[in-house]
Amino acid sequence: MIAMMLRRASKTLGLLHRHHLQLQCGQWGWWSRRWLVKVRLKWVKNRGLDHIIDRDTDIKAACLLKDAIAAAPSGLLPARSLAQFQKNLGLTVPVLRFLRRYPTLFRELPHPRFPSLPAFSLAPGALLLHRRESEAFQATLRDDAAHRLARLLMMARSRSLPLSAIFPLRYDLGLPPDFPSALATARPDLFRLSRRPTDGASILSLSSWPDHLAVSVLQLRHRDALAQPSYRDFKKPSASSAAPLAFPMRFPRGYGSMKKVKAWMEDFHHLPYVSPYEDASGIDPDSDLMEKHVVGVLHELLSLTIHKKTKRNYMRSLREELGLPHRFTRVFTRYPGIFYLSLKCKTTTVVLREGYQMGKLVDPHPLSLVRDKFFYVMRTGLLYRGKGMTKLVLEEDDLFSQGNYREEQKEQIAIDNEEQDGVYDDDVGVDDENVGASDNDDDECYELDDSDDEDGSDNG
Repeated sequence: MIAMMLRRASKTLGLLHRHHLQLQCGQWGWWSRRWLVKVRLKWVKNRGLDHIIDRDTDIKAACLLKDAIAAAPSGLLPARSLAQFQKNLGLTVPVLRFLRRYPTLFRELPHPRFPSLPAFSLAPGALLLHRRESEAFQATLRDDAAHRLARLLMMARSRSLPLSAIFPLRYDLGLPPDFPSALATARPDLFRLSRRPTDGASILSLSSWPDHLAVSVLQLRHRDALAQPSYRDFKKPSASSAAPLAFPMRFPRGYGSMKKVKAWMEDFHHLPYVSPYEDASGIDPDSDLMEKHVVGVLHELLSLTIHKKTKRNYMRSLREELGLPHRFTRVFTRYPGIFYLSLKCKTTTVVLREGYQMGKLVDPHPLSLVRDKFFYVMRTGLLYRGKGMTKLVLEEDDLFSQGNYREEQKEQIAIDNEEQDGVYDDDVGVDDENVGASDNDDDECYELDDSDDEDGSDNG
């Protein structure tokens, strides 16, 4: 008992001493040192999240191909023009085979001028979904979509980004295909289109700094928690009693109960939280505080996406503007309770773990609900292939039936959160972790060094 009391007293004195030194050394003086204990963790495969990525890859490809066909003047997409879409879609099969796989969305017919050349138009089900998606874009354009894009620009150092860096994130941020002109017209108080003087590239800039948007998702969640009656009953919200900001953690199976992992995360959460919208130029780039700031920036970026995930290469194009380190992939693998890395579909995808539960988004966006209908229509085409088009579900009432849609989600929910047991390396205090794979033969192995795609080999 006496030894336990001494340990607690020593820990309290240590915290007070660090706080005293912080006041003496300036705002970030003490935190320029590294004192966090690091634990080496092996990567654990999450079949539920991998299944979501596999499914959403096909949905995204179907949506982008649908947009390309709808934007064509004749409403037809010739087969000879499909090669240009292969890399951007991230498909593991040829685009022609993908289009023929889903007759409920894409209808194949001879080209009007070249009968021997196949072409594709939108089927009735795709036209209906395209109309619903357009309605969702219009409903969320002025406020929700504009605020998401504004927050992204607010995190950038120059408060502007080239359109070439934003376009890959268009689908993930829930922006319409014509978002540069649409948002500049709808919200001139937030956005301004111009050209970069050095190379003439088109850039999107902030017209003004909206103070009410400079609040991170983590800060909003903390503020809402303080406003809960259950919290006020036990603690009066004040500067001294407010709990520190902590990232939600969902560790792979076996990690959450490890004493070293618990101690590591406890020390990590006690570090000051620097908002992604604050100036972090005064923080030592090699300090633990900067590492937590980087975690906060990546957490905020993934929180802005409507599917709570995006490809790593899309983040790489924003690295300099967001102030991310060169090898920022080590942040994803070092904090498996916050992020999940997947190599599904021959690319590297980063997922925010807190965004999913039981195979579904915790807070689904209206646009994501519309896109999920693509999955049902695509699966319907596969289930009834060869049984006649009269068997296909194309009526609007049936297409958006929640009962039918839930039936299609049973497979995904059944395998969600089936994570394999992981082990950890007992070495402590090493910054350059090695990430291995689990024992199953079909598991991929993630290397902590993210130089594997420095040449842009990831499918964009």
